[in-house]
Amino acid sequence: MAETELTSIDPKVAAEMANWLKHLGAERRMSPKTLEAYQRDVLQFLSFLAAHLGGAPSLKELAALTPADVRAFLAARRADGIGSRSLMRTLAGTRAFARFLERNGKGKVGALSAVRAPKIGKTLPRPLAVSGARAVADPDIAAGDGREPWIHARDAAVLGLLYGCGLRISEALGLKRGEFGARDVLTVIGKGRKQRMVPLIVPVAKLIADYVALCPYDQPADGPLFIGAKGGPLSPRLVQLAMARLRGALGLAETATPHALRHSFATHLLARGGDLRSIQELLGHASLSTTQIYTEVDADRLIAAYRSAHPRA
Repeated sequence: MAETELTSIDPKVAAEMANWLKHLGAERRMSPKTLEAYQRDVLQFLSFLAAHLGGAPSLKELAALTPADVRAFLAARRADGIGSRSLMRTLAGTRAFARFLERNGKGKVGALSAVRAPKIGKTLPRPLAVSGARAVADPDIAAGDGREPWIHARDAAVLGLLYGCGLRISEALGLKRGEFGARDVLTVIGKGRKQRMVPLIVPVAKLIADYVALCPYDQPADGPLFIGAKGGPLSPRLVQLAMARLRGALGLAETATPHALRHSFATHLLARGGDLRSIQELLGHASLSTTQIYTEVDADRLIAAYRSAHPRA
């Protein structure tokens, strides 16, 4: 933690937070990025309370918080331009820490559960058209931008995995070189370190094979499948930049992001008759209700087609 953060946290509260993060990493198997976000959210809350209460709050003072204190924190974050989705995530992180304190006999922070989370407007995923989703995995589209052919092949293979297999960026970049071989399935490690098997379709397998053949670096079986220009692990940011270049080249909307390819995978499967339970397994969703949002996306598409084509619409 930074020095400015240490001044806003009581030593005993800091010790409990360290135990909580260790618990989340070891027993809940949360990723380092998730742990970092949880720690940041709780530190923001504690930093506000230090200024709000006139000193770093102790465990006893946390238990004595009122709903008005929590609402003041949310109002301050809102004044800083923080949106409802980020506020909801911050509140969820602080509530999780409060539940950990209560389970371990360190006091109940009832004020956090007494305050409603901010409402978030419902937004549906925005998939690409089939033609656009296919085009972004064509390495020839980006040719001529000054980068080496193997990098074009690498970007096409990553984006091909997102659309052809429905992977998240973190899942695609987490693949090891040894995962790709003669088999027609991939073992993917998703959220919560949960493993799932994903079919590797022929077009995507060819994209990966082309990339591996062109890659100038040695790739040990236990090393990352996708690597950067200097030989290290490929950064998610570089995948996002590659997609941004393709948006310009193909005239795609700003909503055409790498994650939109995962949405496209699910929406296009559903449109072609795929059943929700199978799509849930392919996406690695813990709950079927998360997958059901794609039924609304497909319904909107059908309604739009009806309105644009039916003579009486």
